[in-house]
Amino acid sequence: DEKTLPVEFRMLQFKPREWRASDTIVVGKILADALSTTWRNDLLRASLQKLPKEKLADITNPITPYDVVLFGTDSKSAGNLSDRVRKSELSPSLLAKADEIDRLRQNSLEMVGLFAEDLAASNNWVISGARTADGKPILANDPHLSPAAPGIWYLTHLSTPTMRVSGVSIPGVPGIILGHNQDIAWGATNVGPDVQDLYLETFNDKGEYKTPNGWHAAVIRKEKIKFRPNPLSPVTEDLDFEVKETHNGPIILDDGGKQYALKWTAFDPRNQEFDTFYQWNRAKDWKDFKEALKNYGGSAQNFVYADVKGNIGWYAASKIPVRRVGDGALPYDGSTNDGDWIGVIPFDELPNLYNPPSGFIITANQRIVGTSYKYPQMSRDAAAPWRARRLFDLLSMNKKVTMDDVRDAQHDSYNIPVANLSKKIVELNAASPETLSILKAWDGRMTAQSQGAMLANELRVCSANKIAEDNTSVPAQIIRERVLDMAISENAIRWLPAGTASYADLFKSCDSLIRSQLSDSKRLGPDTSKWFWGRTWQSRFSHPLA
Repeated sequence: DEKTLPVEFRMLQFKPREWRASDTIVVGKILADALSTTWRNDLLRASLQKLPKEKLADITNPITPYDVVLFGTDSKSAGNLSDRVRKSELSPSLLAKADEIDRLRQNSLEMVGLFAEDLAASNNWVISGARTADGKPILANDPHLSPAAPGIWYLTHLSTPTMRVSGVSIPGVPGIILGHNQDIAWGATNVGPDVQDLYLETFNDKGEYKTPNGWHAAVIRKEKIKFRPNPLSPVTEDLDFEVKETHNGPIILDDGGKQYALKWTAFDPRNQEFDTFYQWNRAKDWKDFKEALKNYGGSAQNFVYADVKGNIGWYAASKIPVRRVGDGALPYDGSTNDGDWIGVIPFDELPNLYNPPSGFIITANQRIVGTSYKYPQMSRDAAAPWRARRLFDLLSMNKKVTMDDVRDAQHDSYNIPVANLSKKIVELNAASPETLSILKAWDGRMTAQSQGAMLANELRVCSANKIAEDNTSVPAQIIRERVLDMAISENAIRWLPAGTASYADLFKSCDSLIRSQLSDSKRLGPDTSKWFWGRTWQSRFSHPLA
């Protein structure tokens, strides 16, 4: 009965058909797109090669004082990337076109609540019974995806004569994705490996592309896409979309005749997502858990594990490509075989832990492998280490962890890099008396009523933006997350914007600027007593039709 359909379906005059197995596969591929798209980073890294040597070393050095590395050790800096792409090939228009594609992708994923780049804040941890108050292991997981309406995750309890399993699932997925059965529990966070490569393809006048074995004809196919000119009318029109493919993958970028193909693990039909979860719903122990992971080919995840016998574990798993030459950090020349994928990281060599001596395992999208690990592509596009470090500091101090402790860690709002900046500004006396008074009293927590949180964050954003304006090839986000804390703590003069004598001067300039901007803003205005974090940073529960 159409009257029983949700209001969104009636507004759109949309009558759903029966669910198909292929729809579930599509859900998996959308998740892969949301969680493992990194090809633009290859272009970005190539564009950064023109930076001065010291600055490039700062950006490409993965090691920080805050790292929580789980597998391997940090023996030395990773150093600079080899330059396999001529800098002249990367025109400003190429990055602009990449940005345009990325904006389209963002808009599409936001419609289904699966755009997570700016919200990469998932966390999980597992604590051995030796470190808990009741002697039983505790597993916690918070997989951050955008809050949306309708929601992505559905709390579910499945019960059969042979199985009971509870947790969260996504509509259309046959089983629980994250949760527990009667014997084991598991959780996941994104790893950030490099599973996509770009190839600059050389075409001739016949439309053939160059390979190590001569010229080959590209595969051309036309897809018919139905769309509604008016979202509220069911009448559709057709759009013909031409896809051109080389043996490396589909052409996704064309910059003045320079065409780039994309290779991605998600294009391989052997790389499926959901069989593993189906088996975990029925698994009994670590052996079953690992066996189910061997065939997992979805977006790479930090899978944490606990069981009723007290064991804990972690496996960072998926199909991570091994290249013939290099590790996929930069685009390849498609006319050579340098970028061939000659296999994947063997399952037994993937990062993993089982009952580690520390008694706990923490992941929060951070770099999980040390520079001694021979596959640097494993967590190349990982998030900054701040959240993992804070969780490590909170949980490692406690030898008798309770559920309340886990709750408090999950709700903790202390912000390491923003607090560091605030302390440095106070130390240097590098702001107005009004700002300094607020920062001196701030405890480093991003609470809704905090003036210090709002001002310190604005100062951090302003400082990073000014440095980025002076280094136009480096996005402000990279400056903010990868450079700023190091530059300030080491007084790295090389990162000071031109015409700025010191970091104290940079902070004073930003303080003056943000106070002026905040006074003029419609949301805050000149009354400084209303300048607090909760008015500048708010949760929004988006709806596709809103």
